[in-house]
Amino acid sequence: MRAGKWKIWLMLAVVVCAGCAALAGLELDKQYGRATPDNRAAISSDADEHFNQQIKPLIDARCVVCHACYDSPCQLNMASTDGIARGAHKEKVYDGTRLLAATPNRLTLDAHSITQWRERGFFPVLNERSQNPTANTQASVLARMLELKQQQPLPDSTILPKAFDFSLNREQSCPTIEEFDHFARREPLAGMPYGLPALSRDEHQLLISWLAQGAAMPASAPLSAQQQAEVAKLEQWLNADDLNRQLSARYIYEHLFTSQLYFSALHTQHQTPQFYQLVRSKTPPGTPIDVISTRRPFDDPGVTRPYYRLLALSATIVNKTHQPYDINADLLAKWQQWFVDADYQVSELPGYEPEVAANPLTAFVQLPVNARYRFMLERAENTIMGYIKGPVCRGQVALNVINDHFWVYFVAPEMASSKDVEEFYLSQRDNLRLPAEKDSSTLALSWVAFAKRQGKYVRARSAFLNRVLQDGRHLTEQGLWHGDGANDNASLTVFRHFDNATVVKGLLGQPPKTAWVIDYALLERIHYLLVAGFDVYGNYGHQLMTRLYMDFLRMEGESNFLTFLPPEERRREFNNWYQKSGVELTAFIRDDINSFAQPSGLSFSTDKPKAELYQRFAAHLAKVQPTRHQLSQASLSDNSRALLAELGKLHGTTASILPELTMIMVEPADDGEVQLFTLIRNSAHYNVNSLFSEADNRNPAEDNMTLVYGLLGSYPNAFWRVKEADLAKLIAQAQQINSEQDYARLLDNFGVRRSNPSFWAFSDKLNRQFMHNHPVDSGWLDYNRLENR
Repeated sequence: MRAGKWKIWLMLAVVVCAGCAALAGLELDKQYGRATPDNRAAISSDADEHFNQQIKPLIDARCVVCHACYDSPCQLNMASTDGIARGAHKEKVYDGTRLLAATPNRLTLDAHSITQWRERGFFPVLNERSQNPTANTQASVLARMLELKQQQPLPDSTILPKAFDFSLNREQSCPTIEEFDHFARREPLAGMPYGLPALSRDEHQLLISWLAQGAAMPASAPLSAQQQAEVAKLEQWLNADDLNRQLSARYIYEHLFTSQLYFSALHTQHQTPQFYQLVRSKTPPGTPIDVISTRRPFDDPGVTRPYYRLLALSATIVNKTHQPYDINADLLAKWQQWFVDADYQVSELPGYEPEVAANPLTAFVQLPVNARYRFMLERAENTIMGYIKGPVCRGQVALNVINDHFWVYFVAPEMASSKDVEEFYLSQRDNLRLPAEKDSSTLALSWVAFAKRQGKYVRARSAFLNRVLQDGRHLTEQGLWHGDGANDNASLTVFRHFDNATVVKGLLGQPPKTAWVIDYALLERIHYLLVAGFDVYGNYGHQLMTRLYMDFLRMEGESNFLTFLPPEERRREFNNWYQKSGVELTAFIRDDINSFAQPSGLSFSTDKPKAELYQRFAAHLAKVQPTRHQLSQASLSDNSRALLAELGKLHGTTASILPELTMIMVEPADDGEVQLFTLIRNSAHYNVNSLFSEADNRNPAEDNMTLVYGLLGSYPNAFWRVKEADLAKLIAQAQQINSEQDYARLLDNFGVRRSNPSFWAFSDKLNRQFMHNHPVDSGWLDYNRLENR
């Protein structure tokens, strides 16, 4: 059929569907009355205990695992009662092609009533017509989706048919209740949970009964007197009147606005603590919070003075967004030392003009660099975690610019905040401007100016280092932060899993291809590029500029690492990291990135200086290496741990066939507590600076694996379950994988596929154990990336 006829048929189909929906709407109006949020306003929440003890845990375990954050299908975020009441939307948040920035639709921030959400294009999934049992199920998208799954369960096949689309950028139907009958006829297998086993009869009946009775959802429980006292104390500290404290509070807020704060002194073991979000409010402490909603945390608040308040969170914790941040006496004493007792004076608060506010080197020039750098280093894992879990949930735009596995070290604060360094940063404020100073609808061509300034900064920095680091001064492992002998944030490992990533304390896995050494200016700019300054609702130009600029920051961190190697080795190693590299970006700084010419203060005894350097760094940081993810922590026999370690040695073709993230449950021989592990594939690339055609830069022959104790990552691709007595069989079969068929046979024996009838029982056990082991920093996993093979 000709293209013109296809267009005509498509237009006719749209018209017919719209007409059917209109007729269905009239029929629903006739049967159950017109839909209005006011119909739900009078629903009582007397059944708090029933909801909290029976309904909410079931929604968490069956719905939230796919419906949370911005990447939730149809923007239906079921992690909170507010999200369920808000409903769904037909537009996607993640759209890298839009020409203009979209309107932000952030829960708790951008609208505060169901009516306001309806005005923003969200439609209900609960019944908003007459409130009676029949209407509450037949006029509810949520109830109809659950019933559709009961009527049309998964096909009886190990691999689900192609009718199920699990691709990341799949088309989403998002039917309203008026469109539902037509949707159900067209997509009979699209019932919920999508592409997973149906709820059990008892689970289904429990949710349907709740929906039929009006789906009452209680308000958040009030804080305890102890919690209120801690909140009041911190809010008082953050909202002192002197200019030093006001600027310090602004700095703290702009770095913690994506974190979930909690008071460890009030935390009970094996229970999830009460978490808070740090927000700007129009109202001072002691009064109800009136949240100031802006696209970015440094945008003009529109009031003479914003106040920094703690907003209690009641939403279910999901791992992909969870950044727990412990507020304790030791931390507050350090904040006092860095921001209050330090010898400095703020003469005037900076404004909120984008050219000022988007550049932390300008906005916070009056705060000591030592205070700023120490603040970020103290919780370095959280600082880096911001660009993985912060405003984006997922983010290939920012993440396809990093390697799949690398280690991170930090320049010692004594070096990074010396008087000479502070003066150098002051001289470079203009060169260190960031793309966030442009609005969320910008032209991608703007990045050229930023590229030129970055080139100037790199040249100036090399000249500065050549001047102050003569004769290898400081260029030994002693120039790295050692965590002050006790802080295990001194080294980090970053794993990338295609469009999402994980950061964890310590040096995990085999020695990686690349590593970063981060100083103050680099750490600050990473945060303001990818967290404070990134708008997930921004247009194509904004997102593209963010991706391009991150290339500079990655190469800057890598270059810092290279300076510890012999001068002749630096260029050789850099060339190895950028094989088959294009010219999109590296042409700007090819001659500058490694122009630092001074020899390091280290001597090397082999022809593998990088390996020696890793060993030197590891010895320097040995006292602050955490053991949480070491295989030695597993409660299994020595022989079993040795067998499992073999999975971490898989490489090449075998590794390339395995998924990005496999979570493994081992059932001990003594019937003890199940042991959880994560098998991570590190996908090798010839380079990661090419903007497009990532597949062309893949080098599968160099793929390898990392096995860790415990769960890492938020988006599992596969689940394995194995009895300890069968570990040898699992390992032998994994070592023999050379084709998709080989991998399928392993899954037949040890996999828990998404089609497995026991999937939910396994899922419950896995998540329950995860949260029991780590009640503070765990959270529900996300199943949107589970494979189907």
